[in-house]
Amino acid sequence: MNIERVVMPATPRPPLTHPDPADLTLVSVLHALADPTRLAIVATLRVDPERPCGTFPVRVAPSTLTHHFRVLRDAGVIRQRDDGNRRWTTLRLDDLESRFPGLIDAVLASVPESTPSRSANQA
Repeated sequence: MNIERVVMPATPRPPLTHPDPADLTLVSVLHALADPTRLAIVATLRVDPERPCGTFPVRVAPSTLTHHFRVLRDAGVIRQRDDGNRRWTTLRLDDLESRFPGLIDAVLASVPESTPSRSANQA
Protein backbone atom coordinates (compact mmCIF):
# COMPACT_ATOMS: atom_id res chain seq x y z
CA MET A 1 0.00 0.00 0.00
CA ASN A 2 1.46 3.29 -1.10
CA ILE A 3 0.41 6.31 0.97
CA GLU A 4 1.00 9.64 -0.67
CA ARG A 5 1.61 12.59 1.60
CA VAL A 6 -0.27 15.72 0.63
CA VAL A 7 1.21 19.00 1.74
CA MET A 8 -1.31 21.76 2.03
CA PRO A 9 -0.06 25.27 1.26
CA ALA A 10 -0.06 27.65 4.18
CA THR A 11 -2.98 30.00 4.24
CA PRO A 12 -1.58 33.50 3.86
CA ARG A 13 -2.57 36.08 6.41
CA PRO A 14 -4.94 38.72 5.12
CA PRO A 15 -3.20 42.01 4.32
CA LEU A 16 -3.02 44.49 7.16
CA THR A 17 -4.88 47.75 6.77
CA HIS A 18 -4.09 50.99 8.56
CA PRO A 19 -6.11 54.21 8.43
CA ASP A 20 -4.56 57.30 6.91
CA PRO A 21 -3.47 59.90 9.47
CA ALA A 22 -6.15 62.32 8.24
CA ASP A 23 -8.80 59.69 8.99
CA LEU A 24 -7.88 59.26 12.67
CA THR A 25 -10.69 60.37 14.98
CA LEU A 26 -10.44 61.30 18.63
CA VAL A 27 -13.39 59.06 19.50
CA SER A 28 -11.83 55.95 17.93
CA VAL A 29 -8.42 56.62 19.50
CA LEU A 30 -9.94 57.18 22.96
CA HIS A 31 -12.07 54.06 22.57
CA ALA A 32 -8.94 52.05 21.70
CA LEU A 33 -7.15 53.43 24.76
CA ALA A 34 -10.08 52.68 27.10
CA ASP A 35 -8.90 49.17 27.97
CA PRO A 36 -6.14 48.21 30.44
CA THR A 37 -4.62 45.61 28.11
CA ARG A 38 -4.49 48.04 25.20
CA LEU A 39 -3.02 50.70 27.49
CA ALA A 40 -0.29 48.22 28.49
CA ILE A 41 0.48 47.63 24.80
CA VAL A 42 0.69 51.38 24.11
CA ALA A 43 2.76 52.06 27.25
CA THR A 44 5.18 49.30 26.23
CA LEU A 45 5.51 50.73 22.73
CA ARG A 46 6.06 54.23 24.11
CA VAL A 47 9.25 52.92 25.74
CA ASP A 48 10.22 50.24 23.20
CA PRO A 49 9.21 51.50 19.73
CA GLU A 50 8.88 48.16 17.93
CA ARG A 51 8.14 44.69 19.30
CA PRO A 52 7.06 41.31 18.00
CA CYS A 53 3.45 40.56 18.91
CA GLY A 54 4.08 37.75 21.41
CA THR A 55 6.42 39.80 23.63
CA PHE A 56 4.06 42.25 25.33
CA PRO A 57 3.70 42.13 29.14
CA VAL A 58 0.01 41.22 29.15
CA ARG A 59 -1.78 38.15 30.44
CA VAL A 60 -4.43 37.37 27.87
CA ALA A 61 -5.03 34.52 25.45
CA PRO A 62 -3.40 34.89 22.02
CA SER A 63 -6.81 35.30 20.37
CA THR A 64 -7.69 38.07 22.81
CA LEU A 65 -4.36 39.79 22.16
CA THR A 66 -5.09 39.62 18.43
CA HIS A 67 -8.41 41.36 19.09
CA HIS A 68 -6.70 44.13 21.08
CA PHE A 69 -4.13 44.66 18.32
CA ARG A 70 -6.92 44.93 15.77
CA VAL A 71 -8.78 47.57 17.82
CA LEU A 72 -5.57 49.59 18.18
CA ARG A 73 -4.69 49.17 14.49
CA ASP A 74 -8.18 50.09 13.27
CA ALA A 75 -8.10 53.24 15.42
CA GLY A 76 -4.70 54.21 13.98
CA VAL A 77 -2.84 53.87 17.28
CA ILE A 78 -0.44 51.15 16.08
CA ARG A 79 1.05 49.96 12.82
CA GLN A 80 1.85 46.30 12.24
CA ARG A 81 4.02 44.63 9.64
CA ASP A 82 4.72 41.01 8.83
CA ASP A 83 8.31 39.82 8.61
CA GLY A 84 8.48 36.12 7.89
CA ASN A 85 6.41 34.37 10.54
CA ARG A 86 6.56 37.32 12.95
CA ARG A 87 4.28 40.31 13.17
CA TRP A 88 5.93 43.47 14.44
CA THR A 89 4.03 46.29 16.14
CA THR A 90 4.93 49.99 16.37
CA LEU A 91 3.21 52.97 17.95
CA ARG A 92 2.10 55.56 15.38
CA LEU A 93 3.26 58.35 17.64
CA ASP A 94 4.11 60.85 14.88
CA ASP A 95 0.66 60.43 13.28
CA LEU A 96 -1.09 60.67 16.65
CA GLU A 97 0.93 63.72 17.71
CA SER A 98 0.16 65.52 14.47
CA ARG A 99 -3.58 64.91 14.90
CA PHE A 100 -3.90 65.07 18.71
CA PRO A 101 -0.82 66.76 20.24
CA GLY A 102 0.07 65.42 23.68
CA LEU A 103 -2.80 62.91 23.83
CA ILE A 104 -0.80 59.69 24.24
CA ASP A 105 1.48 61.09 26.94
CA ALA A 106 -1.48 62.66 28.77
CA VAL A 107 -3.40 59.38 28.75
CA LEU A 108 -0.37 57.36 29.87
CA ALA A 109 0.42 59.90 32.61
CA SER A 110 -3.11 59.52 33.99
CA VAL A 111 -2.78 55.76 34.45
CA PRO A 112 -2.28 54.88 38.15
CA GLU A 113 1.17 53.57 39.10
CA SER A 114 -0.17 50.16 40.15
CA THR A 115 -1.60 49.18 36.75
CA PRO A 116 0.33 46.89 34.41
CA SER A 117 0.40 49.52 31.66
CA ARG A 118 2.03 52.06 33.95
CA SER A 119 4.61 49.50 35.07
CA ALA A 120 5.43 48.74 31.43
CA ASN A 121 5.89 52.46 30.80
CA GLN A 122 8.37 52.69 33.67
CA ALA A 123 10.47 49.71 32.54
